[in-house]
Formats: sequence, C-alpha cells, structure tokens
Amino acid sequence: MTKNNFKSGYVSVIGRPNVGKSTLLNAIIGEKISAISSKPQTTRQNITFIHTDEDAQIIFLDTPGIQKPKNKLGEFMLTESKEGIEDSDVITYIVDTSKKIGRAERSIIDILKVYKGKLPIILLINKVDTIRKDELLEIISMYAEEKIFDEIIPISAIKNDGVDIYLGSLKKYLKAGPMYYPEDMITDKNERFIVAEIIREKGLMYLNEEVPHGLAISIEKFKKREDKNMYDIDANIYVERDTHKGILIGKNGSMLKRIGTEAREDAERLLDAKVNLQIWVKVEKNWRDRDNLVKRFGYDK
Repeated sequence: MTKNNFKSGYVSVIGRPNVGKSTLLNAIIGEKISAISSKPQTTRQNITFIHTDEDAQIIFLDTPGIQKPKNKLGEFMLTESKEGIEDSDVITYIVDTSKKIGRAERSIIDILKVYKGKLPIILLINKVDTIRKDELLEIISMYAEEKIFDEIIPISAIKNDGVDIYLGSLKKYLKAGPMYYPEDMITDKNERFIVAEIIREKGLMYLNEEVPHGLAISIEKFKKREDKNMYDIDANIYVERDTHKGILIGKNGSMLKRIGTEAREDAERLLDAKVNLQIWVKVEKNWRDRDNLVKRFGYDK
C-alpha cells in the first residue's frame, strides 16, 4: 500500500484498571489478544495491537492500568504505562461512567497535563450503554472542564458503539507515514504469548479476588506435530501460596479442568488447529516481589 495520503502512527491507550482498554482493542482488531477480566491488573505489560485499513495503519499500545505500585510487578507495570505514553503520537485516555473524578483518575489527569499541547489527547468515556443521556452529558461536561482533551468521545466497547467514530478521529491526528507492519499482522506478540494470556484470562475469570493477582503463566512446550494439524502445549501456572494452589486445582481437579478446557478451545480457534494442552500448578512464594521471578515470567524490558 503506497498511497501518498496513507497515514500511520502510534496510539497509547491508558486508564486506570478495569475501564475497558483491552476490550476496546480486542474489538478493533477482531481477535482476543489481551486478557480481559473484571479484575484489576489484567493487562501487565504493553501489548501492541495493529489496525490497518485503506487509509491508515494505527498501532495501539495497550498499557497496564495506571496505579500506585505495591510490589516489583507493580513497578514494572507503571514503567510500561509511562513508556507507552512516551512512545506515542496520540494519547487515548479511557474512563468509565463514574460521575466523580476519583483519586486514581486525578493522578492520571495530572500526568496528562504534562503532554497538553505536545501530543493530541482523546478522552473516551466507555460503558455509556449503562447510563442515561443526561448523565452522559454531565460526565462530558465534568471532563471538559479539565481543558486538556482535544476530543471527548462516548463509546461502548463491549457493544462496539462509537468505535468507528473514534478511529476516524485518530486519523485526523496521524501524519503521512509508511506501513510499519504487514497488512495482515494484528499484533507483534507471538502465538506462545497469546496462549499464555488465554490461560491467565481463564484463571482471572473463575478464581476469587485473592488468587488472580498472583497468577503467572509459563509456557514450557509449544510444538506443532509434523504428521497432523495439532499443537502440543505444556504450561505451568504459578501461584504465590499453597492454599492458592488448592483453590486453583479445585475439588477433584474440577477448577483446573474447567480452566484448561476453555483455554484449549480458545487456543484452537487462535491456531486453527487441534491443541493438546497440559497444565500444571506450581508455587513460587511472593514471586511478585522477587526481581528474578518477575523477569523470568516475562515482565522484563
């Protein structure tokens, strides 16, 4: 694609945890790349999503939710978020339909003020399908008073409402540029990474509040068979406590079986092949506070 008016650029997507960043980006590219959950800290590192059409290639950086770090993993996540902003041509800030600007939102707005006038900043108000129009107008007015946003766009990521308007707005701010990635490429993450994210998502989905923060996935084997369209994948799920291991396995192995079955089905759709998925549960006590283990589990530059 070599049209003279073709545009390209990088867009950082930031916000506090659980406002719908990954849901939006998975919807834009039509594939589940980033883990989605109602629990905080679902996205742990910057994940690149690539949207290409006739007019532009938009490279989105899905950043971890910005919050005060509580451990080594949290410090890594905050660094990832800030670097995502520094690497971008446009900043997208996503909020939900809360009617007050809370402490977490205020800290992010304070960060964004540094970039006012330097980079375009688009505010997306997500989950607008859950409120009345008069409530939405009140929220728009509240954020408009901050005077740092070039545009404020209401969306519902889960229903794909307003997403096309958002993409059209982004193109206004991007400059003419090359196609950085092949036209059919949707992420720079490999299949091994995505399968690990799928497994972690199932754990986030079904486990109680205490366990998911301490989940880490390590893919030990990822091999396609030569004689058939089938992958053999071995994975370890690491938790921080022996009690968490018991919860994850469940009575007679029921929880682990549920997680494994659903992860295998998603992996088969991703790989367009049969998958033989084997999962083991192991304990690494307090791994989120241990530099060597944080890096070993992939949270490293």
